[in-house]
Order: sequence, then structure tokens, then C-alpha cells
Amino acid sequence: MTPFGAKVRQLRDERGVTLKEMAGALGVSASYLSALEHGKRGVPTWYLVQRIIAYFNVIWDEAEELQRLAEASDPRVVVDTSGLAPEATELANLLAQRIRGLSKASLKDLSHRVRAAAAKDGA
Repeated sequence: MTPFGAKVRQLRDERGVTLKEMAGALGVSASYLSALEHGKRGVPTWYLVQRIIAYFNVIWDEAEELQRLAEASDPRVVVDTSGLAPEATELANLLAQRIRGLSKASLKDLSHRVRAAAAKDGA
């Protein structure tokens, strides 16, 4: 499941909306919406994200969060390390090889560490 998919499912659950009801209101198939929630589809279009925001009638911070999560929810990521230090290539490959075995807590910890390192290095 992608971060965007998890958020959409959370909103549906909180409001008691079925996948079929939401899909019908958005003009997409329930199977497409399910695939989007489960990370079997790529990043949703800006237009679809806006329709989802309108459907749930969310504003400001929550709407921005949905847009940000959509942009960060491509389940098939490519990391181009050409021209970078050998350590960057090693890190990218290590993550690709081991990510499936990491716990949710370890993933959160790694995300936090990468964000902190990027902030420290001005990236």
C-alpha cells in the first residue's frame, strides 16, 4: 500500500464510504481505486487527486497532505546514482535488496535519518 492509498482508505473508513460508492462518485472503477490504494497503480493524476479532495471535502492542510502523499506514492521508484559517489550507489542497491525485510519501525527510522541527513547537508 502506498502512503496515498493508506490515507484514502483511512478517509473512506472514517466516513463509512465503500470502495464502490467512492469509485462511482469519482467516475472510476472500483478495481482501479482498489489498485490505487494497494500500490498496484502509479501516481494518481493531479485531476484525480483534486476530485478525491473535493469528494471528501477536505481543505487546507489535509488537502495539501493528500497532494504531497500522491506525489510520494509511486510504487516503482528508480534511483539514478550515475555521477554520484560510490557510497550512493551502494546505499541505493542495499535498500533495493533489503527493503522488503524491514519492519515498519525500521522504515520510519530510516526515513527520519535520511531526512535529518539531507537537512544537515543542505539537500
